[in-house]
Amino acid sequence: MASSDSVTTCLSPAVHYVICELGFEKKDIYDINNIVSENGQVCWQAITEHVCYLESEPSGSLALTTSCFSIQDQSVDYIKSIRALGPVCESVNLHFKSLTKEKFAVQYALWFHWTNYAELFLEVFDVLQYAQSTEVALGLMKLTSCLERALGDVHLLIGKDCPFLLRDLLASEQLAVVFGQVVMDVLRIFVGSPCGLNLRNVLWHGFASPQEIPAKYCAMLLFLTAGLGQLLQTYLLQTKYVLVHRPYVTFIRLEDLDAFPDLNHETLSVAEELLQVSNFVLRTMLPFWMAALTAFKQSRYADCVILLLPQLEAGLRLLFTTTNKCPNRLLTAESSAFYTTFDEMLTKYLDNEEINQLPSVLEEPAMEFLWDFLNHQEGPRIRDHLSHGEINLKAFPREIANQLMAFAITLLRRFSNEDMVAFKEHLIIKPLMNCASCYRSRFHPISRLKKQVLECMKSICLWHELPSVSEEHIQTVEGLEGNTEASTLVLKMAEIHSQLQQYLPCNCCSADDPMNTVATERLLLELCDRHICTLYSPRPVLEVVVVLRKISTQCHQVSEQVIASIKSRYQQWTEKTLRSRQRHNYLRMLNSIKFLSPVLQLILVLITLELVNVHLVCKKNPSDYHQYLKFLKSVLQYTENLVTYTSPEKNKWDETIQLTNKALLKIRKFSDRKLTLLQSAT
Repeated sequence: MASSDSVTTCLSPAVHYVICELGFEKKDIYDINNIVSENGQVCWQAITEHVCYLESEPSGSLALTTSCFSIQDQSVDYIKSIRALGPVCESVNLHFKSLTKEKFAVQYALWFHWTNYAELFLEVFDVLQYAQSTEVALGLMKLTSCLERALGDVHLLIGKDCPFLLRDLLASEQLAVVFGQVVMDVLRIFVGSPCGLNLRNVLWHGFASPQEIPAKYCAMLLFLTAGLGQLLQTYLLQTKYVLVHRPYVTFIRLEDLDAFPDLNHETLSVAEELLQVSNFVLRTMLPFWMAALTAFKQSRYADCVILLLPQLEAGLRLLFTTTNKCPNRLLTAESSAFYTTFDEMLTKYLDNEEINQLPSVLEEPAMEFLWDFLNHQEGPRIRDHLSHGEINLKAFPREIANQLMAFAITLLRRFSNEDMVAFKEHLIIKPLMNCASCYRSRFHPISRLKKQVLECMKSICLWHELPSVSEEHIQTVEGLEGNTEASTLVLKMAEIHSQLQQYLPCNCCSADDPMNTVATERLLLELCDRHICTLYSPRPVLEVVVVLRKISTQCHQVSEQVIASIKSRYQQWTEKTLRSRQRHNYLRMLNSIKFLSPVLQLILVLITLELVNVHLVCKKNPSDYHQYLKFLKSVLQYTENLVTYTSPEKNKWDETIQLTNKALLKIRKFSDRKLTLLQSAT
């Protein structure tokens, strides 16, 4: 890995010029009273008159309204506009520094409520008073994500689907109706275009170091946000609309994220030492790393993760460009090219179709962790949610910060000079390294299927604990002809179970008795504990897993419906509130579950065995693959019908016997064919 000490900036020369120099070239001084009134009203024309266009410039007398006055067939001249707006930004920055927090709150606090996080903007004002570069950058990242979310809420206000990205929102004709086209152009200059300052992206993707972000741009975005609030209020008064904010994303079942132990003070102290010797850390970015550790210690978990994620991306980018021998991609791209971001670094192939070497260097466990936390749809997708303002920063969970920080520490250790790491430090970090080396995906569809299967089996195990009337009572009721059929079905299932044992992996326990839920649960636990490669799963594998997951979901729903029905009917039975027909139906249900439990277990064993061997589908020819999918979908159809028949609305318990008979015939045929192929192969 290349030395991180030699990298002095991750901004390309052109981008560095635009951000760090261009806005300082004009030395004009503007009277702040022409930019903002005494009561905090933003004078938008004093700002928009500095926006320059490539073909012609808008008239200085252009009146600002809340209607759309799009300048047709013109595009912003970003270079001239940034140069012209530089002194305006400086005036705004000096204006804010001249205010006390109380005065600022009186003049501006009201205009931040439209963002649904007014206190954040008061915090950013505090940061500007001291202009500590790391805190300014952090404030900008939080401000831009919050602004994006708020603009999305406004977009939805007028009944349109909301674009996902800030740059798309700022190009929206709907928002131009609310705020005015030139106002949208102003915002694009700062955060919405790769041709402009692009402050949001260069920070969130880990390209800009703390000292490369001028505080005056943070001040200007704070000012513009207040101005947007004023324009929005005018629009709402005119239209009588009410702005409604979308709910935040919430993380449930945080225990699924629990891969690393809780970090203590001693471990964090070692991490600080590792920062000084790790090649994973760009020296210019060291203040961000230190600030992330400090935020974690101070229980500011959202701040910790916001600071940490771009640095993980920057460190991985250094590793990516070194291993793939493309050092030029360490820098920000120009507006005509793409940035090298997480999305590309975690793919299997480079854009030139060559194999990406980063996965082999990081190794599978680390890649699985990154995919889990960043990409998988059912994972926390923490960077996406945070950077797009979808998470309540005030209630950010410690668990996520702990996992990301622990993972980051393992990368610091892995890419440190062995001779420079003390023995004591090695011992303290060793538990984290062990956890990292054996990490398995928790959010890949294959991993989620394993979890579904085990949860469904736990539900089925509860059947034995359910209250029930005596067997003698069931047998004395006339009309329960299905009793013999139920027993016959169980025998058929036992035969299929016996066949399935021959497909078990070596050294795997068996569960020949389909009625033995304990043995079946043990078998499923063992099968689900087996490692199945999830990284870069081929499309046929994912298609099969989708069907298997649907089958598992339906099985679980059947189990939950049976449990609810038995509890409810038994209580009504003991209270003698069931009518004659209801009593008869209740006893039919008790008769039916004698085979429903083993058939659900059989299906769980079947789909789990198919999952263990799921990568073999890639070897099937198209015809065999089609027939295989057709079989799985027939099993899915059976389980869907079971859900319908066992629902409280239907209660078609006798019909489940015929349904199950047909399904078992198909499963038996599939099993016979598979066994024949297995025998011929041996």
